[in-house]
Amino acid sequence: MSSSLVLALPPRLDLGMVAAASGIHPELVRRFVELGLVSAWKDGSDRLWFSPAAPQLVRRIVRLHADLSLNYSAVALVIDLLARIDVLENQRWVIRSGKETPKWR
Repeated sequence: MSSSLVLALPPRLDLGMVAAASGIHPELVRRFVELGLVSAWKDGSDRLWFSPAAPQLVRRIVRLHADLSLNYSAVALVIDLLARIDVLENQRWVIRSGKETPKWR
């Protein structure tokens, strides 16, 4: 009988975990939260918690800022546009796969 180890991400990550997984200082992650670039919530003791997707988003923010020399307002706009493109691409895939018919107005 073979057994395999399945690693699962925790349902939430704290500030230190996000910073370590992103390779940046925790204060920069905190700054991204203050700027509204990354979503987080606080518990009763004001500790920040993030979704498991946060490190990937933080790395994307850092990459856009550094590689394209974008300020953080522009980074927010680019991330929003990329998210909208993802939604449209997913809708297109669903329609093309025949799992859903398009709803025309």
